[in-house]
Amino acid sequence: MEATVRDAYRPLRAHADTAAGTRAPELTPTQIKVLRGVHSGLLNKQIAYDLGIAEATVKAHMTALMRKLNVRNRTQVAIVAQTLVLRSA
Repeated sequence: MEATVRDAYRPLRAHADTAAGTRAPELTPTQIKVLRGVHSGLLNKQIAYDLGIAEATVKAHMTALMRKLNVRNRTQVAIVAQTLVLRSA
């Protein structure tokens, strides 16, 4: 199943740019799921419930996403997520 998840999100990684205008970093499948949750406007608690993980784990993924996407807050993550969605469509 792992290969299927990677293949399903490959276009998202291949065509996306970060806020800084460079090629998007590789995101793990769970980071992509968290990113989609943020894009949908979900709270960390809701994302955790949907993914079956602890809220603290979601927070750790958010921290990693902010570092990889070179942004400082959740709102900027959501904006980058919107950009990624538009570019992958």
